[in-house]
Amino acid sequence: MSAPTVAEQQASEFDDRVVLPMPPQDGFTADDLDRIPDLPPHTELIDGNLVLVSPQKLFHMLVLKLLEGALDRHVPDGFRVAREFSIKLGERQRPEPDLMLVRSDAFRELAQTWFAPEAVELAVEIVSPESEVRDRERKPQLYARAGIRFFWRVEQDGDDAVLYEYEKDPASPSGDYGKPTVHRETLKTSAPVRMEVDLTNILRR
Repeated sequence: MSAPTVAEQQASEFDDRVVLPMPPQDGFTADDLDRIPDLPPHTELIDGNLVLVSPQKLFHMLVLKLLEGALDRHVPDGFRVAREFSIKLGERQRPEPDLMLVRSDAFRELAQTWFAPEAVELAVEIVSPESEVRDRERKPQLYARAGIRFFWRVEQDGDDAVLYEYEKDPASPSGDYGKPTVHRETLKTSAPVRMEVDLTNILRR
């Protein structure tokens, strides 16, 4: 779909500030995210539908900072950490994980706007109330079937974080992730990165 075609779709005004184009009959495509003008930051595409991100809780910001710092300190050779950057998983799938572990050679140019799934070793999602279904069900399904080997889901439990660590199950006929390893109080893992992180008392760390 060309840029003018998307821009000229009948608009639907959600409030005084955000005006989005009406979706085409078959939904938007991954490339449309680079063509639609004035999209809010961190807009994702799931199953051809635009997904707008709500304001994040302090928990989300603090856990994102904690895990990004830990990954940066322990990143394996040949990889780099990416934050809030999209993956083009298919024609109508372009989610934006909170964090990723990406092969260094996938960082090609400053103008690029997405990574291919084969460059991504780990995707991390920090769950917000409005994203629970996507982060618990649809996104891990999409990541696994696109070939991303590892997936971490992080949720709030009181003042602490709980991290669910998934790995693709080679015996799964659908190619989905296996049962998660649940990390409470401390994340201690060796793949795809060896590190140990305190998950307690997120606010007062």
